[in-house]
Amino acid sequence: RLMKDWTAPIYSFFNPVPVIGHVNGQRFHAFSCCTKGCNQSIRRFLDKADAKSTSNMRKHAKKCWGTETVEIVDKAKNATVARESIIEPLCTTGSITAAFERKGKGKVTYSHRQHTKTESRAEIVRWVSESVRPFKIVEDRGFQSLMKTGRPECYIPSASTVSHDVKLIFAQTHKRIARMLQVCQ
Repeated sequence: RLMKDWTAPIYSFFNPVPVIGHVNGQRFHAFSCCTKGCNQSIRRFLDKADAKSTSNMRKHAKKCWGTETVEIVDKAKNATVARESIIEPLCTTGSITAAFERKGKGKVTYSHRQHTKTESRAEIVRWVSESVRPFKIVEDRGFQSLMKTGRPECYIPSASTVSHDVKLIFAQTHKRIARMLQVCQ
């Protein structure tokens, strides 16, 4: 009955059907974040004045997806449109830069599923950049053996693709930092 009112685009970052629970006699809806690897749920107690507030959902979405993604979703007509046209494509075929937009803090976790092509590219770019590795390391026999043992279908980008992606991420980061510095002045 209440679900018909959950049309704000911010709901697209959460599973469409919440968990209904009770704590100390108070009923709540727990909206689970749909980001892979995020186990956060946002509780909304039904007997409070702010039972329809989305501010905590918005704070969490900004933490997981980034402010820019939340701003883009806010322009959508409703949660269904946002979920189908923005969130689902980002989750399945996200761009290399979108993989760096999602910000999660806390303990590092590892997934039991294999990375998608985009996720592989993003992780290799992050590793090469943070560990100051040469781009050609992806063509090293030992690296390929480590990556493909037990999963021969694992995608490994070429050195030129890694080089291109590092330059792309650098340019994006450079623009973002320039915008941040302009705001601070």
